[in-house]
Amino acid sequence: MSTRIKHVFFDLDHTLWDFDKNSGLTFEKIFKLNAIDVELNSFLNVYEPINLNYWKLYREERVTKPQLRYGRLKDAFDQLELVVEDDMIHHLSEAYIEHLSSFNYLFEGTHELLKYLEGKYELHIITNGFSEAQEKKMITSNIRTYFKTVTNSEMVGVKKPNPKIFNFALEVAKAKANESIMIGDSLEADIEGAHKVGMDTIHFDYNNANSNHNYKKVSHLKAIEYHL
Repeated sequence: MSTRIKHVFFDLDHTLWDFDKNSGLTFEKIFKLNAIDVELNSFLNVYEPINLNYWKLYREERVTKPQLRYGRLKDAFDQLELVVEDDMIHHLSEAYIEHLSSFNYLFEGTHELLKYLEGKYELHIITNGFSEAQEKKMITSNIRTYFKTVTNSEMVGVKKPNPKIFNFALEVAKAKANESIMIGDSLEADIEGAHKVGMDTIHFDYNNANSNHNYKKVSHLKAIEYHL
């Protein structure tokens, strides 16, 4: 255990909460409820890169929350040449958020890691996700009680990697940057963003997709214990 680190900050989606798995189950549910005739895997293969790109645009303040929620569905349906009326797309975008937090799959080792860290460090969340959805996700997956503070981008008005959200989270947590570490899946938003304010980092690269950097990296949550 490090004597220097006192505060451990986590991203939520794609880091602890298995976003892709839960998202796929949500689409399966809402497509069935609304009689959308599309093969699920074909849709997800098209939707997932579109969604990631919209989140990048959202981080860069180039699209709004409503534009993200509508656009990622509209673009996916267009690419699949599936005609879905605008009213239905708006309905699906709301149904997606409503049902998303009812699924609660976490990455393997999440509870074990948090139990190991609990008591040794103060634990916190910094997320770009929408506040109403993120709180529900943590409650339904039984991890909310581990975290002393939760900072989301809607509270601060900016998104990771903007230094303001990290500084806000540090202030709320009563933590110093040099006594804090950020763990997340996004090299740009989580790792580079946290480094800019003086925090240590661990990159959770669950797909082993990024090897061209010198930051600490793990592909399984259990391995984080060896860095703390």
